[in-house]
Amino acid sequence: MVDLHSHILPGVDDGARDLSESVNMAKKAVEQGIHTIVATPHHLNNRYENPKQTIIERVIELNQALQEEKIDLNVLPGQETRIYGEMVEGYEKGEILPIDNTQYVLVEFSSGHVPRYTEKLFYDLQTKGLIPVIVHPERNQEIIERPEILYQLVEKGALTQVTAASICGDFGKKIKSFSLQLIDANLTHFIASDAHNTINRTFKMREAYDIIKTKYGTEMVYLFRENAELVIEGSHVYKEVPERIKKKRFFNIF
Repeated sequence: MVDLHSHILPGVDDGARDLSESVNMAKKAVEQGIHTIVATPHHLNNRYENPKQTIIERVIELNQALQEEKIDLNVLPGQETRIYGEMVEGYEKGEILPIDNTQYVLVEFSSGHVPRYTEKLFYDLQTKGLIPVIVHPERNQEIIERPEILYQLVEKGALTQVTAASICGDFGKKIKSFSLQLIDANLTHFIASDAHNTINRTFKMREAYDIIKTKYGTEMVYLFRENAELVIEGSHVYKEVPERIKKKRFFNIF
């Protein structure tokens, strides 16, 4: 399988601390059935700066190390960019890195807020041929309280990625329930690990897909897995018509 979101690059953010930890993460990924993983270090989230060229160079180095260790995992370059108003300019300057230089760019919100300019920014990104992919919307407090925000962004062309550990309940019952509601409402398109290490922020991909298979059937598992494959090919992904999460139904999950 393909994992579109990870912090496997050593020493660049709050993910793998060094090459040894990156290698251990790679081994764990292979155990999960992952053959291709996108390294998506944080960029401009108040603590880290990881521009495009730096990431590409670090990915080459990591792939060489994994080959020497005979670990059958292919690492692709990507970036988890904290949303900011000048993202289009950052892309034009060569600082923003879509997943493996495709049209798909991962965008992170803060944990509690969605900026007012988001819809306009996403429109501007799309006019440049980019497709914004909102990472872990299920863990954003404003989206949890007002899921209509996410519906409007998806309805206008954005995609979203839910974290495997959220589906497994690692972030609590409320976030697990909301993650499943996003699947119910066709408001997410990818499942990815957002793995940071092999201890408390690990992959959980197989476990998440088992939950999805039990609740929704094999077809939904295939859809998410196929979509991840399509992203790294730079192809169009499968999208169902998004639905609104009704407030009454939403608050009942608590």
